[in-house]
Amino acid sequence: MADSVVSEMQSTRVKICCISSLAEAELVIACGANAIGLVSEMPSGPGVIPEDEIADIVARVPQHVETFLLTSRVDADQIIEQVRRCRVTTLQICDALATEVYAMLRAAIPDVSLVQVIHVEGSEAIGEAIDVSAHVDALLLDSGRPSLDVKELGGTGRTHDWVHSRKIVAECRVPVYLAGGLNASNLGDAIHHVAPYGVDLCSGVRTDERLDETKLKNLMTAVAAANDN
Repeated sequence: MADSVVSEMQSTRVKICCISSLAEAELVIACGANAIGLVSEMPSGPGVIPEDEIADIVARVPQHVETFLLTSRVDADQIIEQVRRCRVTTLQICDALATEVYAMLRAAIPDVSLVQVIHVEGSEAIGEAIDVSAHVDALLLDSGRPSLDVKELGGTGRTHDWVHSRKIVAECRVPVYLAGGLNASNLGDAIHHVAPYGVDLCSGVRTDERLDETKLKNLMTAVAAANDN
């Protein structure tokens, strides 16, 4: 299990996703984020940037900050090539994989942490999360709809039923990130009800798709307040 994901939990970790430039990365790091998310090609949703830009941003991120590559690919060789081009610390797998693909990824990129996204559309997500948790370093619970003709694999700005998310946190032995419609106003409730290892935000810290420094700082204040309670 790669060290970049798993450490003794002292407070809720913050990942800011859909980073589109080095300036955005520098801003969220200055505000105290623990990780950034960089979105490669997706069937839908915000934040997609070319892989060469992802690699350029990653090369300038301090070592203490995790860099997540979001991928929609499901073929092991294609995913491995992406990771090697982008040189990230963590792979965020946004679609479902065949079980054997996880072993192939482990063998080829052993120093990269694997985080599987579980799209919580209903209670069936609990069993899915338990099953896949044996193969990854962490889970990330989001509100996509991969069953649509054009798959939604994240960045929807919607919350999902946190009752299911709380059960996943309780049942799985790997760290769990919570995403989906989070912002400074509901973050305290989310942390209280779900008790996630970390939270992941995209639209909740943006205005007109631009990173909003005020929203970002309000978010970090809300996280600190939730951890103090």
